[in-house]
Amino acid sequence: MSEQPPAPKNKTNIMWARRKARRALTQAAYQWQVNETAVLQLRREFGEKALDKADAEFFADVLTLMVNHVNELDDQLAPLLDRAGEHLDVVERGILRLAATELNHRIDVPYSVVINEYVELTKTFGAQDAHKYVNGVLDRLAQDVRTIEFAANQSR
Repeated sequence: MSEQPPAPKNKTNIMWARRKARRALTQAAYQWQVNETAVLQLRREFGEKALDKADAEFFADVLTLMVNHVNELDDQLAPLLDRAGEHLDVVERGILRLAATELNHRIDVPYSVVINEYVELTKTFGAQDAHKYVNGVLDRLAQDVRTIEFAANQSR
């Protein structure tokens, strides 16, 4: 396995490195859901090319958290969905799981960033207009998970 790139230094570099990591996360989540590929295998596969200039540590953390907490994430998302989670498109289900992982476990990332990033990824990888559905679900999830942060943003 090749060495991971050094950690990004400034806010702009971090933003772009995490954006690239989220793109790879979306692809890794898809692969994990479809093929049940082991996390270590995904980290190896994505570590070589897809994570060039990406935040590899962030990628590994979010992917591992999503896989380890998938049942809790699905339970948390279920009341926000208009159908059973297994009936969602696999791309959208993966994106919702990843975003829920960040909202729950990466409080260093503002909820608005999480929502915006995953809505944009849905526009890229999801079905037409799926981003509207994902946006609505994540907005309601953020209200539940990030209550104080959400309230503070609404009062501005």
